[in-house]
Order: sequence, then C-alpha cells, then structure tokens
Amino acid sequence: MKTKNAALALAASLTLTLLGTGTASAEEFRCNRSVGSRTLDNVKVPAGGRCVLDGTTVKGTIKVNRGAVLIADNVRVVGNVQGENAKRVVVRDSRVGGSVQVVQGNRAAVRRTKINGDILFDEQRGELVTRRNTVGGNIQVFQNTGGVEIRRNVVDGNLQCKANSPRPVGGNNRVHGSKEDQCRQL
Repeated sequence: MKTKNAALALAASLTLTLLGTGTASAEEFRCNRSVGSRTLDNVKVPAGGRCVLDGTTVKGTIKVNRGAVLIADNVRVVGNVQGENAKRVVVRDSRVGGSVQVVQGNRAAVRRTKINGDILFDEQRGELVTRRNTVGGNIQVFQNTGGVEIRRNVVDGNLQCKANSPRPVGGNNRVHGSKEDQCRQL
C-alpha cells in the first residue's frame, strides 16, 4: 500500500511540476518602425510611436497606445486591432480575425478589409472612415466629434450610430441586421 501511495504521490508531483513550468506567453513585438512581410505574435505600438506594417502577419493582437500611429496595409491579424487614445489608426486591404476597436483617440480609417468581428469607433475626436469593408459582426459608431463616413460596407450584424456630432454620412451599405439611430439612412 505504501508503494502504491508513493507512486501516486510521485506521479502527481511530476504532473504538477510539468504543468507549472508549462506557462508560455506569446512574445510582444514593440513596433516603432516599418515592418514588412514577417510573422509576429502580438504587436504593441508604444505611446507616441509610429508603426507601419506592410504584408505582416500577426498571430495575436495589435495594440496602439496613447498618441501612437499605426498604418497597417495588407496585414493578417488573428486577433484584434485595438487603439486607445491613439493619434491615428489605419487598416487597409487586410484581414482581421477579431475586431477593430478604436476609442478615445483622434483619427481612424478602415478600408477594403475583411473583419470577422466588429468595427467600433467610440469617443473619437478626429475624422473617421469605414469604407468597402466586409464585417462579420456590427459597425458601432458612438459619441464621435470629428465626422464619420460609413460607405459601401457589407455588414452581417447591425449598423449602430448614436450621439455623434456631426451625424455620420455615407450610404450604399448592405446590412443584414438593422440600421439604427443616426445610421438609419446609410
């Protein structure tokens, strides 16, 4: 009996040791320059930085920090593109597996991009554009003050606009859900 208990204790100890040391985290690439055709885990644009991605694959998420600029052309992102207090976020001719979420910053544009999740522009101060995108979720535009153009998008979910000044402009959007509030006529 002692031998059996000792063997079980040893097996449990080895299992815990192996599980405990198996904590792996994805590498975060700090981007403050131009990056071409390369595969990265996660990308962080530091405060005040400028990152240009061209043909880059990102296996995780892109985060754009305060006062930073992201220009992403022909990128493939498995996760999200997230900007908070960013100076400018541009995503063109790309594929995003998650969502594009840009909040409390300045300018943003998403053009000719396939997004499996949502596009969210919230509390932005500068010009915003979403044009010729295919969106698997919703386009949500709330409380922006720099002007919003929403044109020629295909949206599987809803097109929701509320409390923007001036009101969003655009049209020719195909929305499978509903067009709501300020976006009712777009």
